[in-house]
Amino acid sequence: MATPSSPPARPPIPPRPLAPAPGRMNVDFEERIDFARLRAHRLERAKHAMEQAGLGALLVFDNNNIRYLTGVAIGEWTRDKLCRYALYTRTGELVLWDFGSAAVHHRMYCPWLKPENCVASYTTMRGAAPPGSGLTTKQVAEIKARLNDAGVAGEPVGVDWAEIPTFFELQAQGIGVRDGQQVMLDAREVKSRDEISLLATAAALVDGTYQEIADALKPGVRENEIVALANKRLYEMGSDDVESINAVSGERCNPHPHNFSDRMIRPGEQAFFDIMHSYNGYRTCYYRCFAVGWATQPQRDAYKRAREWIDAAIEMIKPGVSTDQVARLWPEAQEFGLADEKTAFGLQFGHGLGLALHERPIISRLTSLDAPMEIKEGMVFALETYCPASDGHSAARIEEEVVVTANGVEILTRFPAQDLYVTNPY
Repeated sequence: MATPSSPPARPPIPPRPLAPAPGRMNVDFEERIDFARLRAHRLERAKHAMEQAGLGALLVFDNNNIRYLTGVAIGEWTRDKLCRYALYTRTGELVLWDFGSAAVHHRMYCPWLKPENCVASYTTMRGAAPPGSGLTTKQVAEIKARLNDAGVAGEPVGVDWAEIPTFFELQAQGIGVRDGQQVMLDAREVKSRDEISLLATAAALVDGTYQEIADALKPGVRENEIVALANKRLYEMGSDDVESINAVSGERCNPHPHNFSDRMIRPGEQAFFDIMHSYNGYRTCYYRCFAVGWATQPQRDAYKRAREWIDAAIEMIKPGVSTDQVARLWPEAQEFGLADEKTAFGLQFGHGLGLALHERPIISRLTSLDAPMEIKEGMVFALETYCPASDGHSAARIEEEVVVTANGVEILTRFPAQDLYVTNPY
């Protein structure tokens, strides 16, 4: 008797890209960003980190930590005001104190937060309100009442940063303060698929901006004009915050000044740029280096070395590798003309990316050799290298953003950088 044939095998479902093609709108015909899933993931990570640290609650004033916990942001102008804060308890209570009437807005438009947990904040605006107003005492009294209501009174509270009077008042009212920033960084170091998609979209906006810069980078243009062009293009494409743009050219390339000026760019000069912006809060740090009109041999040689250093790091990275192994691939400070690793900090460099520009891991000879960290799958970070040219004033600067996968990395930054890019060649 003939043996019944086996049913035909189902065709395998191809794996979804880790960082899918960026789409800036959600649609009904594809799964893209699931913001509810994103918020749930972040709270789960924060709760686990809090429990591991033995805390009863996290009290955060840093806008990035507030957004990570609550999914709420109200603008770049609040970044240095210390006028907003959020409390997340071990028992799952989440309270947001926001600036004045913004709290009313959240009750209307943020249904994932309990309306009664969207509260107007007490703030001295970094001490501008007089101490005699008693605002700090009232602020901490409200926080303490919420700790009591959540059943975690008497347990230590992790605080990231705050005004000095707030720390004093927390202690005066019997609240034990611990370092909450380290706990939040623990939570934020591994990214979810939704976070990686947002980081990829942020990088894609910079891909497009660099095409605009390459087209505009001609003799006679000033550094500040390129900065203005980039800001305009990023906001047009959907950036929610252009944090900073470095624009460095000619003799300003060495030493690296980490800023921009009104310098006019001339033929045959090198210029490099760093674009730091965010999309839905998720940030980029994305350098690209150009030669204007033509490139000299010293410029090409410097770029080749900087590229070799960054490629060696990319090749090394995979889960289980420690940050000191990566840092040792890069030259010591004296090898590229600086006195020590403190002076060279940030030039041969790696740093985590997320809702903040600098998260875990930090990779540097200044820190990683003494306190190495394990690289984990799902981390997203930038790698930066820098090499001065033998002409004494040019320099190469390259940066790539990478997602750590099970077998290595996926690169998020796509604008061409394997070779020195010559703009508008003669």
